[in-house]
Amino acid sequence: MGEKHLELAINQYLKHYNAERNHQGIENQLIKPEIFSREGDVTTKKRLGGMLTYYYRQAA
Repeated sequence: MGEKHLELAINQYLKHYNAERNHQGIENQLIKPEIFSREGDVTTKKRLGGMLTYYYRQAA
């Protein structure tokens, strides 16, 4: 562990915080909205060894 590890952890957290977490702002709208599909399997994206987990639906 060192400075590079800390930078990696901070960058991963910021990506999750700014683009993936649910409660982004006014009326739970994402800061950088993506187009989400209502069809397809729900899958996860994990950051920081699973400490941050983001669920989304893959395109059909």
